[in-house]
Amino acid sequence: MLTFITQHIEMFYLIILMIFVGIELIGHVPSVLHTPLMSGANAIHGVVIIGSIIVMGQAEHVASLILGFLAVVLGTLNVVGGFVVTDRMLEMFKKKK
Repeated sequence: MLTFITQHIEMFYLIILMIFVGIELIGHVPSVLHTPLMSGANAIHGVVIIGSIIVMGQAEHVASLILGFLAVVLGTLNVVGGFVVTDRMLEMFKKKK
């Protein structure tokens, strides 16, 4: 286990750095822009779905197949949620009959 950590220490540093940068960026977004920004970002998650389908197609281990399937499911939920939020937001601006 220790050799695995030492071989991939740069990846762990990068993930930790991405977490801190993401928290700082999201924390400084004004609340007026938060909903449209997040709904657009969720729609971009389609790229994750395509990537995880490719991973599942080339999976050599059961763990890769399970992680790919989990990524497809969670990415799909995120895309659908992004479109639902965008649709609700656009409904607020329609005139009532």
